Amino acid sequence: MLARYIRAQLIVLVCGGLVGPIFLITYFLLPNLFGSFGPDVGSMAQSTTSWMLWAGLLITVADVLVAIWLANRGAQSSAKSAALHQTGVLTMAQITGLGETGMRINERPVVNLDLHISGPGFEFDSRKRVTVDITKQAIVTARKLVVWVDPNTRDFEIDWQASALISGVVPAQFQSTEDNQTYDLSGQAGPLMEIMQIYKANNLPFGGTVDIRNYPTVRQQVMAVVRRAAAQQQPAAAGVGAAAASVAPPQASIAQRLQELEALHKSGVLSAEEYASKRAQIISDI
Repeated sequence: MLARYIRAQLIVLVCGGLVGPIFLITYFLLPNLFGSFGPDVGSMAQSTTSWMLWAGLLITVADVLVAIWLANRGAQSSAKSAALHQTGVLTMAQITGLGETGMRINERPVVNLDLHISGPGFEFDSRKRVTVDITKQAIVTARKLVVWVDPNTRDFEIDWQASALISGVVPAQFQSTEDNQTYDLSGQAGPLMEIMQIYKANNLPFGGTVDIRNYPTVRQQVMAVVRRAAAQQQPAAAGVGAAAASVAPPQASIAQRLQELEALHKSGVLSAEEYASKRAQIISDI
């Protein structure tokens, strides 16, 4: 908590909170600065700037209170996130709409995402305001997100790292030592969600730093999912696309895709060249 407070205090000072301490330092240094002209001059200079003392104290106290509030807010957010990851349900959300807000943070556009979230025993729609950088742009375009949900309160948190996996932004490759093959599941949301559920059930992170060879049971379960997904890919590679299309989730209409593309362009997520290229691709599907 102390480290969180110090970090928050530094943020407050950098964002304009230095004014209070500067006033206090100036007020207490005035007698020394003007002392060479005589003690009366130094005392008079300090008395005429007594407002600096009170203004400096007021601003400094406000800085400390704001830093404490920021630290507490960060601690509560971290605790809430930890609780969701510990007891929440890991599921997938479908992006059903996207709208611009006109806001930007560090030159990154802030957009509203309309989400449809469903899982065991719950199904609801919600809206989330997010800041979109280059990586998140590709994830949003894929229209699928991984979320942690509290079924009782319907509070949820987007897991951007896991979302990058199911959207294909981050490669998902699995090496099998038994048959000396590498299986590529990049962008395959269904199998990857199964694997994430296995990791969650065994309290393992998805970050790629865990060597599942140290967990034989987990490895066996994961590789079973990987091989099943690879076997299902083979008919599609042979040209059997109709069956895959029949189980694929319904695609957004042309009008909806164009509308979301327009929102991305207006919010600054897509450049003019990217907008023109993707618009041409959507129109070619008509």
